[in-house]
Amino acid sequence: MGLLARHWSRIAITLLPLVFALLHAVGVLPIPFVERLDANLYDARLRASMPGTLDPRVVIIDIDEKSLAEAGRWPWSRNRLAEMVDELFERQKIALLGFDVVFAEPDDSSGLKRLRQMAEDELRDAAGFRQRLQQLQADLDYDAVFARALEKRPVVLGYYFTGEGRKSGVLPAPVMTRESLRGRPIRFTRFSGYGANIEALARAAPMAGHFTPLTDGDGVVRSIPLVAEHDGAYYEALSLAMFRLLVGKPAVEPGFPTEHLAGHDYPGLASLVLRQGRRALPIPVDDRVATLVPFRGPGGPAGGSFRYVSASDVLLHRLPPDDLKDKIVLVGTTAPGLLDLRVTPVGETYPGVETHANVIAGLLDGRLHVMPDYAVGYEVVMLLVAGLLLALLLPLLSASVAVLASFGVVAALVGLNYWLFAAHGLVLPLASGLLMAGTAFALNMSYGYFVESRSKRELANLFGTYVPPELVDEMVKDPDSYSMKATSKELTVMFCDMRGFTKMSEKMEPTQLQELLNEVFSRLTDIIRANRGTIDKYMGDCVMAFWGAPVDTPRHAQLAVRSALAMEQSVVQINEDHRARGIPEIGVGIGINTGTMCVGDMGSDIRRSYTVIGDAVNLGSRLEGLSKVYGVAIVVSDAARRQAPEFAWQELDRVRVKGKEQAVGIFTPVGVLATLDAGTAEELEAWGTFLAAYRAQEWERSELELRNLRRIHAKKYLYELYSERVASMKLLPFDPSWDGATTFETK
Repeated sequence: MGLLARHWSRIAITLLPLVFALLHAVGVLPIPFVERLDANLYDARLRASMPGTLDPRVVIIDIDEKSLAEAGRWPWSRNRLAEMVDELFERQKIALLGFDVVFAEPDDSSGLKRLRQMAEDELRDAAGFRQRLQQLQADLDYDAVFARALEKRPVVLGYYFTGEGRKSGVLPAPVMTRESLRGRPIRFTRFSGYGANIEALARAAPMAGHFTPLTDGDGVVRSIPLVAEHDGAYYEALSLAMFRLLVGKPAVEPGFPTEHLAGHDYPGLASLVLRQGRRALPIPVDDRVATLVPFRGPGGPAGGSFRYVSASDVLLHRLPPDDLKDKIVLVGTTAPGLLDLRVTPVGETYPGVETHANVIAGLLDGRLHVMPDYAVGYEVVMLLVAGLLLALLLPLLSASVAVLASFGVVAALVGLNYWLFAAHGLVLPLASGLLMAGTAFALNMSYGYFVESRSKRELANLFGTYVPPELVDEMVKDPDSYSMKATSKELTVMFCDMRGFTKMSEKMEPTQLQELLNEVFSRLTDIIRANRGTIDKYMGDCVMAFWGAPVDTPRHAQLAVRSALAMEQSVVQINEDHRARGIPEIGVGIGINTGTMCVGDMGSDIRRSYTVIGDAVNLGSRLEGLSKVYGVAIVVSDAARRQAPEFAWQELDRVRVKGKEQAVGIFTPVGVLATLDAGTAEELEAWGTFLAAYRAQEWERSELELRNLRRIHAKKYLYELYSERVASMKLLPFDPSWDGATTFETK
C-alpha cells in the first residue's frame, strides 16, 4: 500500500484511458475511430479464420460475361429462364433454387402485347388471325411460361428493399407480426420502399426473400438483416427463406434476450427461432436482427468457396445429367455491368450472390458469427479487469518488465477474443481494450520518462537504433551538441539491394526466407556499423544507410566505399555457404552518392524516423538500380569517388537519370589503389583509352580497344554492353551535340 501511495499520480494517469474506454463502451462518449478499428479487427479475425475450402452443397449459376455474350444482354426473355429452370429441376435434379435477381417488369419481348393490339385494331376482321393468336398466346406469354416453370417447385424469388419510398411488384407474406414482439421496441432495419416481382411470378412462387445487405459507414458489407421491417410487417432475407424452405418451412418467432445479461433496454433480439412442432432452432442475431456474413474465402469463380456454373452452360445443356443433383442453387451475376459487386472484408469486388451462399452455408452448419446481446457487458468487464491490473502494476515495475506485463495483458485480450470468435462465433469488442492497454502503458512510461528525464539517456534512446554504439558513446559525452532537428549538410548515402530475392521466395518457406534475410542483413549491418555508418531503414530486401550524421565524419565517402567492398566480399562468403546447403545464391546491387542532404527526425505524428532526404539521396537510389544495367555490384557517383582517393576506380559511364538534367559520372571501385596489381592497372588504362574514343564517336578505334579488353575479360558484362552500344551507334551519323552520356527515363 505504501508503494501504491507513492505512485498515486502515475496510477491516476494510467486510469485515464480506462475512463474514456468505459464511457465509449456504454455509449456515453462514442469514439468513431474506435468503432472503425473494431470493424477492421473483425475483418482481420474473419480473414484469419476463413476455412478457404469448397462447400459442395451450394452452387451459383452465374450470369457472367460469357453468358451475356452467348445469350444476349440482360434481362433475358422469361421463356429462356423457364428453360433454365426446367433444366435445373428435370435434368439436373437440384434440391432448391433461389434467385438473386428481381423480375420487376412484365416481359413483352415476345410481341404478344402488340399482336393483341393488332387483333383489336387493324386485323379485327381477320378471324383466322384472332383464332391463331388464341392458340399461340399461351406460348407467347413469357411471364406465364416462366410462372408455370416455377409452380410447385422449391423456388425462392428475390427482391430488394430501398429507403427511397418507391414501391413496385408484390411482396411475399411477412414472417412475423408486430404482435409477436410483445410490445418491445426492437431495432429492426427499416425500409420505406421495395422493388419486388410481378404478380404472376409472385403467385407462382410464393416464397421470396430480400437480398438487401447492410453497408457499414466505411462502405463495407459485413452483414445481412435476416429480418427487415416495412410498414409494420417483417420480411425475411433470401438466405433465410431458402434455408427455411429446405428444412420444411418452420415458423419464425422472436427470441428475446435474457435481461440480466443484455439489460432491460437492449434494442434487439437474441435470436430468431425457427419452430416446427416441438422442434426449435435458434439463429443468433445482433441488435439490428442481422447476421454477419460467414465468408468462407475470396469471392468469385476463382475464389474456391463455391462452385460457379456459367448460366449459358445451363441454358445450352452443356452440363452432364445429374451434375447438380441435390444441390442448393443460387442464380446471380458476377458481370460488372449488372452492378452486383460489393465491397466486403475479403474483397473489394465481391459478388453479392455469394454473400447469400455464405449465409446459407453458415445456417446449414450452425456457424454464424454474431455480436451477442451481452457484448457491452463483456466489454466493460474486460476493460475493468485489464485497466485496473495495468494501473496497479505498471507504476511498480521496471521498464522492461512493464513492457512484458503490458504485452501479456494485450495477448490475453486478443487470445480470449479470438478464441471466442473462432470456437463460438462470438464477435466481441476488442479495439477499446487494445487502445486502453496501449495508451495506459504509453502514459505510464511517458510520465516516468519525463519525470526522470536524463539528457544522456534521451540521446541514447533517440539514436541507439540508428547508429553504432561507439558513436552513441561519443554523443552522450556532449548531448547538447546533438539533436534530431533537421539540418542540411554534406553526407554520403548508400542503397544496397539484394538480388535473387524473388527466386528464393518462390522456393523457400516464409520462416526459412525470414531466417535467411535476417542472417544476410545482420552481416551487412555489422559491416556498416563497423565503418561508422548510420542505418536509415530496411525496405523489403533493401537496406539504406548514410555516413556523416549525427556524428561528423570527415571521411564519410571513403568509409561508405570501404563498407560496400566489404559487403560485396561478405556476399561471396554467404554464397559459398548457400552452395553447400543447396540454397539459391544471392547478389547485391549498391549505389553510393555524396552530396548535400537534409537529415533529421521526419515522419508523421504516428511514426517518425531519423533519415535523410533530398536530390542527392534520390540519385543514390538511382545508382543502385544502375548496377544491374552495367553488370557490377557497386555504382558510385563522381562526387563520392573524388572523396575516396585511396581506391582504384573504373569509370562506367556518364548518365542522366530520371529527374536529373545534368549528366553524372559513375564509377565502380576495383580495389585499394596501393595494392593494385599491374594487370588491373593496364586494363584500366586501356578502358580509359576506349572511353575517350567512344565519346569522340571514333567507332572503329572503339571496337579495336574493346576487342583487346574482351581478350583480357571475355565474359565481363560491361564490355559486352559497350560492344552492343558501339555496334548500334556506328550505324548513326556523327552527332556533334552528343556528349557521350546515357539517358535513363525509368527509375
